Amino acid sequence: MFLKNICYDQTLFAALRHKFDGIMTTDLKADIAAIQKIGAVPKILDVASRLTGMGFVAIARVTSDRWVCCAVRDSIQFGLEPGGELRVETTICNEIRQHGETVVINDVKTDGTFCNHPTPAMYGFRSYISAPIVLVDGEIWGTLCAIDPQPHDLSKPEVLGSFQLLSELIAAQLELDRRFEQSQANFRASETQRESAEASLRNSQAELLDERKTAELREQFIGVLGHDLRNPLASVEAGMRILSRNLDTDKALEIISMVQKSVMRMAGLVDNIMDFARGRLGGGLTLRRDRKAPLTPVLEQVIGELKLAWPAVVIETDVAIREPVDCDRTKIGQLFSNLLGNAITHGDPEEPVRVTATTRADGTFELIVTNFGAPISSKAMANLFEPFSRGDRPSLQGLGLGLFIASEIARAHGGMLTADSNAKQTTFVFTMPQPR
Repeated sequence: MFLKNICYDQTLFAALRHKFDGIMTTDLKADIAAIQKIGAVPKILDVASRLTGMGFVAIARVTSDRWVCCAVRDSIQFGLEPGGELRVETTICNEIRQHGETVVINDVKTDGTFCNHPTPAMYGFRSYISAPIVLVDGEIWGTLCAIDPQPHDLSKPEVLGSFQLLSELIAAQLELDRRFEQSQANFRASETQRESAEASLRNSQAELLDERKTAELREQFIGVLGHDLRNPLASVEAGMRILSRNLDTDKALEIISMVQKSVMRMAGLVDNIMDFARGRLGGGLTLRRDRKAPLTPVLEQVIGELKLAWPAVVIETDVAIREPVDCDRTKIGQLFSNLLGNAITHGDPEEPVRVTATTRADGTFELIVTNFGAPISSKAMANLFEPFSRGDRPSLQGLGLGLFIASEIARAHGGMLTADSNAKQTTFVFTMPQPR
């Protein structure tokens, strides 16, 4: 190395020994990267070297406490590479950062100002030129500097002016890059603002959807009241009508008992409707499953209610359940009432409605309700379990909630409700797995 051929006193040697000391900060790394990104930098350094005859030319980032090499052309083996540092207080560039003027030394030995300056002796150069890199805002970013162990005539106007022009070119390119990065930052900020505006719009849309959901819930709430209470209410009305003609007969007690059960069922349904509303707001129904009581009496109660309401309809039943069944019995009763009521309403009144409730070999509970008559169209099948779906029969009473409620109850039990319809019959099958 060129520096190894120079003798120093102990103080200067100590300073030189630490010339590469220092931990690179993130900002200084960014400054090095900014210079390295300028494609013309190698050419600028080459031109500066040929123009001045200097063997070492560098672009340095100079701050109050750091001197960092950002790019270098070294033909004298000075030994400094990009990222390398000199102790800033030992450099003339530090003085240039303070006064902002170009410094030219043709020959240290004959220069009245720098002949006794410690820096030339420390770094072993006789000629030196350094021009500040000044940004548009007046900040002295660093320097374009050059040194050589031999004297050179650097004061000639064409040399000095051209060297300063090169430093201005570097400053202009840095400013362009800074403005580009600022525009990119502004773009990212605008993107952030746009995303924020879109997020606000999505929130507004979500709030609107919540309002629509609440409005839909109100309609469903009213619909459930009208739909699910209609069957037991019809049973009560029919029972009271029969009772008025059989007050003094043994059948009166049986009718009163049925009416009482229907009233109790209505009370239970009101509780379930409230639970249904809460479930819709929360995304699902709340169940109260247990195995403490049999399910068969619940199914028989529903069949009895609907027989009273539609005495002319024949309901054929085959109930063979392995008790107990782990379920919410009230809600299974609600599901069954909706399926059976749907079959009676839409089936051929001259044909029976068939109900089968069994436990499969694997323990799965299965409930099948079949009616005969006109089939459900493929178009209606596509939305059969959606709320307010009326299928192919818009003129019939009801809000189209029965099958939707039944499917929600099935899903809440971890089960499945399916439908199959052909020219002969329509069958709904509810399956519900049981814990082993």
